[in-house]
Amino acid sequence: MSRFIGLLFGRRARRRWIHLILGGALAMPYVFVGQLVVGPATDSRYVFNDLPLQLLSFAVGLPLATLTAVLFPLTRPMEAGAVRSLCGVGTGLLAHGPARTRAAKGRAAAWFTLHLGFGGIISGMSLAVPPFAGFLTALPLLVWLGGDRLVDLPEALDQTWVLALAPVAGVATLVALAGCAAVCGSLLARWAPALLGPTPEDRLAAAEAHAADLAVRNRLARELHDSVGHALSAVTLQASAARRVLDTDPEFVREALAAIEDTTRRTVGELDAVLGVLRDGDTPGTAPAPTLAADLDGLLRRTRAGGLRVTAGIDADAQALPPVLSREAYRIVQEGLSNALKHAGERVSVALRIVIVEGHLDITVENPLTHAPACRPGGGHGLRGIADRARLLGGTTTAGPVQAAGAEGLWRLRVRLPTTCPPTPRERP
Repeated sequence: MSRFIGLLFGRRARRRWIHLILGGALAMPYVFVGQLVVGPATDSRYVFNDLPLQLLSFAVGLPLATLTAVLFPLTRPMEAGAVRSLCGVGTGLLAHGPARTRAAKGRAAAWFTLHLGFGGIISGMSLAVPPFAGFLTALPLLVWLGGDRLVDLPEALDQTWVLALAPVAGVATLVALAGCAAVCGSLLARWAPALLGPTPEDRLAAAEAHAADLAVRNRLARELHDSVGHALSAVTLQASAARRVLDTDPEFVREALAAIEDTTRRTVGELDAVLGVLRDGDTPGTAPAPTLAADLDGLLRRTRAGGLRVTAGIDADAQALPPVLSREAYRIVQEGLSNALKHAGERVSVALRIVIVEGHLDITVENPLTHAPACRPGGGHGLRGIADRARLLGGTTTAGPVQAAGAEGLWRLRVRLPTTCPPTPRERP
């Protein structure tokens, strides 16, 4: 019994009833237009007082509602929003954007017509049935209090058994109204995914938007990892080296502190630029993205201030590189040196070579194998980030131990990037 009452008067049933009432409200302008047509056609001046003519006006107005949904694609997201809020249909089952294709417009128009049709009927019943049911329920009391002065019943109904059953009939009428509303609401909720659901084109557009969002997130994650991770590694080693020679080598301490100041200032600017992208409506920060042409010397100076001995061999005109390639190459060099900072320790020699060979920018970072990045417990994301950057530019990455003549071996990171890379890398999640 409680389940039956819940189906008719529960929270979900009440919300669907409200949805039907909204459909009836939307149907009213079309009914008024229908009356303007039906009145002259039937030579009647009082359409509103004639129930058959009202129903005819309603039937004439519904095709106009269908035409409205076809002409205005935004009808679909408006109706889908109402269905999500009031009918209990899952968000993923309904489309979010306007109808674009002919089939989608046709389904949206069919839904709009059904919503207004069912809503108009249930709204009319909701206006007429409760007063009538209330009258039937109170009829015995009215007869007992005032007799014919309050209620003038027809002779056929002026019977004791009629008065006794009147309250039962009133309650049954309300239950029937609730049942009709529940059935209509359930039907609309069942049909909504088929008529308002996303088309294959909508799903494809949503998948592309999701992929683009993931690509942006991955790019921002790489930027934060490379800039902030390198800065923290460099500042940690610089501070550690300065602390150990604080009393014996003041000049080195001053250089280390200056490098720490420069590193943190630049990193804060880069962090502001990246975080600006994450703020809705904000533009990227004012700090320009570092490039190989403009910022390599500063990167090498700050890295050396941390105690890492870096020998750089540059045989490439960085000024002639495309902007995208110059920015990504800088990040790759930065991450390669950051790996060496984190894993090689102080006073270790790191060899950096940047050359252009056969139309490719060749970046190589080498350090002794005993201090290889792979030996770091827990691993990291640096090499994977480098591989992602190279892949997006159409390049290749190799990283691992190599044997060198007369030495115990080296850890070598080598990245080859085509110098004719596209102006904007195609991100993929």
